[in-house]
Amino acid sequence: MSETEKADRGLVELNSEECKGCGLCVEACPPAVLRLAETLNQYGMHPAAYLGHGCTGCGICFFVCPEPGAITVLRAAARKLEEQAAEAAA
Repeated sequence: MSETEKADRGLVELNSEECKGCGLCVEACPPAVLRLAETLNQYGMHPAAYLGHGCTGCGICFFVCPEPGAITVLRAAARKLEEQAAEAAA
């Protein structure tokens, strides 16, 4: 990892079938790691999509989203705990 690259501090999980494509999360995302997908969901809307890297774990997208259950933000510490729990269960 180079000096200019930073490890992701968070992860965005998006439920595309709950998303109504309003774009509030895309506009509110400080690191600009969200976009509207080119594909359509069950409502015929372009849901939000995560670029896959660069999330800071700030959670602003979660707070601006009007749809309960559409966005989940995991911070790095929470992800590590989830991974450890998954390893222990296996």
